[in-house]
Amino acid sequence: MEAYHEPVLLTEALDLLEIEEDEIVVDCTIGEGGHSIEFAKRIGKEGFLIGIDLDEFALDRAQKRLADVGVAFKLFHGNFKDIGIFLRSIDINYVDKIFLDLGMSSFQLSGAERGFSFKVDGPLDMRMDRDSALTAAMVLNTFKEEEISWILWIFGEERFSKRIAREIVKRRKIKPIETTHELANIVLSVYPASRSRIHPATKTFQALRIFVNSELDNLKTFLEVSPAILKIGGRIAIISYHSLEDKIVKNAFKNSKMLKIISKKVVTPSRSEISINKRARSARMRIAERI
Repeated sequence: MEAYHEPVLLTEALDLLEIEEDEIVVDCTIGEGGHSIEFAKRIGKEGFLIGIDLDEFALDRAQKRLADVGVAFKLFHGNFKDIGIFLRSIDINYVDKIFLDLGMSSFQLSGAERGFSFKVDGPLDMRMDRDSALTAAMVLNTFKEEEISWILWIFGEERFSKRIAREIVKRRKIKPIETTHELANIVLSVYPASRSRIHPATKTFQALRIFVNSELDNLKTFLEVSPAILKIGGRIAIISYHSLEDKIVKNAFKNSKMLKIISKKVVTPSRSEISINKRARSARMRIAERI
């Protein structure tokens, strides 16, 4: 049996989105279809599922899984910020439910060729969309020291950003920085001893990935356009994995004149889910309803 990414907060998403038969549901980061398989089962044959993702490999896997469910669906290769463009292309103006999971899939993290993780050695790519021009290696080998430091601080909240950036520029004068292990070792070489269970390179990799893919700007754009796409009474749920994303979602929901927050308290994974799926531990889900 083929292995797939374990969806995070699946039960909570199904319950709080209140997905029903015949509805139109948009999974804006469908990935391999972990959440959408269950969404499809709830909307049934009279419903319609729309999936969006930047990763063509993930879309292929989702396509195969959804075909077995027997639900009507349409998949788009692209960025979730363009949700309105995709919907208009198939003559849909309003939908019942919108879901967005901002996390990385297990296959993206474990695939060495993508360069998302320091746990496996591979090229410093980090592009969600392989058609995009900018890679992490280009940033590390061509940007100024001050620019690299700024990226690590703003997008990774890395307190040793200046120290890491200085070492990166020093090392690249000897040879280009090309692999994930090279970068991880650079961070380790300048990082003070720590008992933290989080690897010292975690924030550096996060910052580069966010910058290369313009993740926070895309999220802001999405939050500006998505409420108007929901039908009155429709719901939107967003799962984030670090404070930068969560703060943007929280403030957007709070300040929106079109949305009412459903769960005042942020939804987090249960202990049992975290014990099964360690990557779920940092997940935070917020839900709002169109008014």
